[in-house]
Amino acid sequence: MGIIKFDKKELINLEYSLSRELLRTNRAGTYANTTIVGCNTRKYHGLLVCPMEDIDNENHVMLSALDATIIQHDASFNLGVRKYPGIYEPKGHKYVRDFEVDVIPRIVYRVGGVVLQVERILSEDDRIMIKYTLLDAHSETKLRLKPFLAFRNIHKLSKANLFVNTKYQSVENGIKLRMYEGYKSLFMQFSKKVEYIHVPDWYYNVEYIEEQKRGYDFQEDLYVPGYFEMNIKKGDSIIFSAGLKEIKTSTIKTNFSSALKKRSSRETYIDCLKSSAQQFFYKRDGKTEIIAGFPWFGRWGRDTFIALPGLTLYNNGDIKTCRDVLNTMTADLKDGLFPNIGTGETTAMNSVDAPLWFFWSLQEYSKFITNKSEIWKDFGKKIIHILENYRNGTHYSIKMHDNGLIWAGETGKALTWMDAIVAGKPVTPRHGFAVEINALWYNALMFALELAKEAKDKKFVKEWSVIPEITKLSFIEKFWSEERQYLADYATYDYSDFSVRPNQIFACSLPYSPLSDVKKERILETVRKKLLTPKGLRSLSPDHCDYKGVCEGNQEERDSAYHQGTVWPWLLGHFCDAYLKIHEESALNFVEKIFNGFQEDMTVHGIGSISEIYDGDPPHSPRGAISQAWSVSEIIRIHHIIENYKNTEAKL
Repeated sequence: MGIIKFDKKELINLEYSLSRELLRTNRAGTYANTTIVGCNTRKYHGLLVCPMEDIDNENHVMLSALDATIIQHDASFNLGVRKYPGIYEPKGHKYVRDFEVDVIPRIVYRVGGVVLQVERILSEDDRIMIKYTLLDAHSETKLRLKPFLAFRNIHKLSKANLFVNTKYQSVENGIKLRMYEGYKSLFMQFSKKVEYIHVPDWYYNVEYIEEQKRGYDFQEDLYVPGYFEMNIKKGDSIIFSAGLKEIKTSTIKTNFSSALKKRSSRETYIDCLKSSAQQFFYKRDGKTEIIAGFPWFGRWGRDTFIALPGLTLYNNGDIKTCRDVLNTMTADLKDGLFPNIGTGETTAMNSVDAPLWFFWSLQEYSKFITNKSEIWKDFGKKIIHILENYRNGTHYSIKMHDNGLIWAGETGKALTWMDAIVAGKPVTPRHGFAVEINALWYNALMFALELAKEAKDKKFVKEWSVIPEITKLSFIEKFWSEERQYLADYATYDYSDFSVRPNQIFACSLPYSPLSDVKKERILETVRKKLLTPKGLRSLSPDHCDYKGVCEGNQEERDSAYHQGTVWPWLLGHFCDAYLKIHEESALNFVEKIFNGFQEDMTVHGIGSISEIYDGDPPHSPRGAISQAWSVSEIIRIHHIIENYKNTEAKL
């Protein structure tokens, strides 16, 4: 039995169950996401949410929900749950008895003498399959299934209209329909023959409470074309399939079983992390990308390079997927920069750190291959391209100055990972010399020289070998405060900001650092005292006047707190790495405690995964995306660091 399990008392308490969400993806962009009792609380929720390349290349909610109704003796018991103004209707959660996730989600309902088990699988071919098994019944039983359709972009809401196509076509054991022109058809089929009753109707003012909390529009109208009905006997199972292509219904049962065999167990904390890591990959049209987080993020350049090692190399030694992502990303390199967000005309090349994190990803990749010279052969031109653009200058005033440090920033732009903007202005501007950018820059220079020497590229070594020493001396002069014993967060030529933020941690953790171990130790102690929480590092010390301990409210309120005290789990990877390097064996129990502290999160927020952010103030409630790539990745990497340290110590 897995660690993800909820009992009746927890499930029927909506305050508890609606704050816990289940996500599954198919590694091709499609996902299924709802709460553990099936009540959608976000506009992003749905049982089948697919990319629509022909429309806008974004995800669209096709099948929002599927209500199951048990019918006995002409009495109907609807197992669905939906929020309307002032009421939940139907109230199917009161029939829930058990919910667990071992290999796949399994929920059990009891209505009188009827016990119904429901299992879900999302397959690689953009298809949700839901298996209904009647475990017990003492009289004739019917099962009615009513699909709620949206056919809209995940960031928008559906409203009743006269343009919807209410027609349908019969297909084998089901129907196909397409609400609007431009969309693909949705095929809803069954493993057995069923009766379909066509009764087109709109359900008005469905409410999403999480959107309401976040200050967005939160009501929508959902279209129900009709319902499916079938007799079901004790011990019988029937599988519902919804996908974008028709399927031979004789294969549905086999497909469900085959998909089940491919799924990994989530019995333990580590199992959950490994399973979650696999869900961020997006493999389509020969490209392999990483989704930054679910349910609303797409591909982010910065997040990709930070998350890549933990999701691939340290998860299951997956060198191939790591390389595939590197190849996909480097194909889009332009003017020394990677796309941060968007594609095509909407691409934003506004991340100063993404190209520098690319070097770190390559460093981690180099630990898993036998011949480092291959990296220079495969990526050397890209490496030189980035370095030359940073030295000579590229967009957003990104340029190496004569002191060997990287300057970056323009009015109204936020180029580092602290990129929240409110009313057209960055919340944390950080224009000038940012501490983590220059720590990454020094690391990139040193690693590039290491690779070039390995590959015997004498020209590159001669051209670049002088710069790192200049950068190192300037870094210490510009950022280190002997009085404070920690680093400035950013600096200009006449100002240094000594707000205590976590960005200085990378100068301690990166393989090449301009700092002595003594300075690293002082910095780590400041970060530990001011920023460390059980769920990550705060983005700003609580004793700062701009500190915000809770990240909630509307968009402006949340963005104002996003990097002003909010806790970020991904930062723990570099904190723990640096802490163990400095304190060695005496720090092992401390780091293990940090890692083990996330086990409780496997049944909170995005169950089986780790959230994007947490509140800076206790009890450090989870916020933001329910499953974030770099959060999961860096917790996995911490586990590897711990195990590697133990193994190394055992050999000594």
